Amino acid sequence: MTLSILVAHDRQRVIGANNDLPWHLPNDLKHVKQLSTGNTLVMGRATYESIGKPLPNRKNVVLTRNRSFHPEGVEVIHSLDEINNLPGHVFIFGGQTLFEAMIDKVDDMYITVIEDKFNGDTFFPPYTFEEWDVVSSVPGELDDKNTIPHTFLHLVRKNNRGIANEKQDNSN
Repeated sequence: MTLSILVAHDRQRVIGANNDLPWHLPNDLKHVKQLSTGNTLVMGRATYESIGKPLPNRKNVVLTRNRSFHPEGVEVIHSLDEINNLPGHVFIFGGQTLFEAMIDKVDDMYITVIEDKFNGDTFFPPYTFEEWDVVSSVPGELDDKNTIPHTFLHLVRKNNRGIANEKQDNSN
């Protein structure tokens, strides 16, 4: 299993406001779809409820303490340990509590950095580039629908060099 984080945050690491994204960026939505299609997304209940439905063409897993939570088309788990039993490429998809619990356990992170500051009430945990290698940094294209400067980063944990080499080999 490969375990990754998939997130967008602003310059202050804001990831949400009132259980919604504080920005509209179709390029990022396309990026999420491209990376996660055919794979597994793990999210907390509030993140799932903010989306409102399972995302198509991928396994949607919701981590919740609520034993009566059983939305259609979603696998429900009740502990962080159950994430280790999920096969294939697993993306940790939010929110703040799940990111905080998993940031030290993931192999790599796919981060869309929103090059602006937004008001928000949920944040991505702090990280430093001393712990992560930048495998790629690609500026997002701006147009009439994507007006906020943004950068797509792929970071690999420095003690996990095999993943970085594997990812670069697969991108050719």
